[in-house]
Amino acid sequence: MPIYGKTWQRRDLEARIGRLDQIGGVQRLRGVEGPERDVEQILVRTGGGLTYTVTPEKGMDIALAEFAGVSLAWQAPNGAVHPAYYDDRGLAWLRTATGGLLMTCGLTQVGSPTTDEGEELGLHGRIHHTPARSVCAGTEWRGNDCFIRVGGVVEETIIYGTHLRLQREITSVLGGNWLAITDTVENLGFAPSPFMILYHFNFGFPLLDEGTRLSFPSRTLVPNPDIPTPAGIDPLAGYNHWQAPNPAHAAQVYFHRDLATDAEGWAAAVIHQPAFPFPNGPAPVDVRLEWDAAALPHLTQWRMPGAGTHVLGIEPGNCHVRGRAAARADGTLVMLEPGETKTLRLRLTVSAST
Repeated sequence: MPIYGKTWQRRDLEARIGRLDQIGGVQRLRGVEGPERDVEQILVRTGGGLTYTVTPEKGMDIALAEFAGVSLAWQAPNGAVHPAYYDDRGLAWLRTATGGLLMTCGLTQVGSPTTDEGEELGLHGRIHHTPARSVCAGTEWRGNDCFIRVGGVVEETIIYGTHLRLQREITSVLGGNWLAITDTVENLGFAPSPFMILYHFNFGFPLLDEGTRLSFPSRTLVPNPDIPTPAGIDPLAGYNHWQAPNPAHAAQVYFHRDLATDAEGWAAAVIHQPAFPFPNGPAPVDVRLEWDAAALPHLTQWRMPGAGTHVLGIEPGNCHVRGRAAARADGTLVMLEPGETKTLRLRLTVSAST
């Protein structure tokens, strides 16, 4: 395995350490006070520079994300709030959303609060505030490669209604600077169910600063029609770069359409930071987010360079963010048949030139 600038055989590496935790692996931690009390954080250290935490109480989402000890992700002021505080009405999701590297939205509602066929639905659905079962975390050697895996099962259920199960596995490798997410969603009910899912990745300072540049796979870019643009303002201005905080800045939301893909059908968005602040001096860093575009054909961009809420959202999904009623009305609502499963795959890679 490549680590610390050298390729190692397993036994040669093990001869130099007391246990794997010395250089990487997983550790399970739990909050002890405030609204984060009893919220578990599974700390993953790849040993290559990438560190992140998985939060089983928050839908197996990812909170902290760092590279070489420097933050990659925006953290909401709420913190990793225990789901007992969650309120599913209207926009109350915003009071307990963690931010962090990933918040999953769904599984039957994504986007604006709405009423669909008589059912009131709050912002972004329930899955980010649903605790997981069957949580596991550990390492596994395969030859000279050591894989780090965190997994769990999250269900969205209601008597007389929805029964969807999401099984998530997050994988990294010792010495690597990537993480892969594989989700399998199954309809365990006996009637067709709406299925909406969006991967709300949240990037922040210092990955984002005035020199940061963004590239997207879209051939067409459309502003969200539900967000009016002030007169005289170009609605597409600034989508591919970043800026200093502006307390007066309003959120911009773009729909990226007609996504270009590689030979395997994967799309990719890239954040380029030419002067990432490493401890030994600035150097270029690229953060590349890739996903299987056949399963996740929609890409939403949330651009919010405000003060405090200073965040870029890159959000692959199987739906737009105008809410379930709008998706049903425009014919884009995905239905999952009884017993049907869908597999969603994403990968995030950090590359540095030091």
